[in-house]
Amino acid sequence: MRRKHMMVVAVAGAALSLLGTGVASAGTGPGQTAQQRSANEAAGAAGTEAGNPLSAVATAAGVCSDAAQIGATEYVWRGTEKIASVKQFYSPNCDENYAYVWAWKSFLDKNITFDLTVGVWSFNRNVLVGRKDVFDTHAQEFWSNAAKTADECTSGDGAISILNEATYTARTEKRC
Repeated sequence: MRRKHMMVVAVAGAALSLLGTGVASAGTGPGQTAQQRSANEAAGAAGTEAGNPLSAVATAAGVCSDAAQIGATEYVWRGTEKIASVKQFYSPNCDENYAYVWAWKSFLDKNITFDLTVGVWSFNRNVLVGRKDVFDTHAQEFWSNAAKTADECTSGDGAISILNEATYTARTEKRC
């Protein structure tokens, strides 16, 4: 059954390559504002909906501490229920992109076990870079591995798979 889930996620990732609108700069961004730095430092090792590159989960994934969101947030929907947010981050110091998924508490409160895939979609290579798969989880915060895609057109991708249901996906805007 797990292999079927992995295939569904792979197919969902490929389907996401057909999505994405808008064009902006992929490997650029102003970095964190003083307000963002202060909020991240105040949160310490805790994850946040905004995406804290100093969190324990981000640190374990190797996210550079200066990573800041680029582009708009997109949302994963399960029917009419918003279950997660998806973002793309860029680190000027490391010159790397990251994808970020934050599962919403209202979804987690349902105690549903799910599989999750997060990564940076490279439109240039037609592949999910920095991909991270997490199976049988109830976690809230997910960071992709680093993606050396600053000179490519990219987006942040997230997919949540629930046994005996569809795979629910979201992709942020295309940035070039």
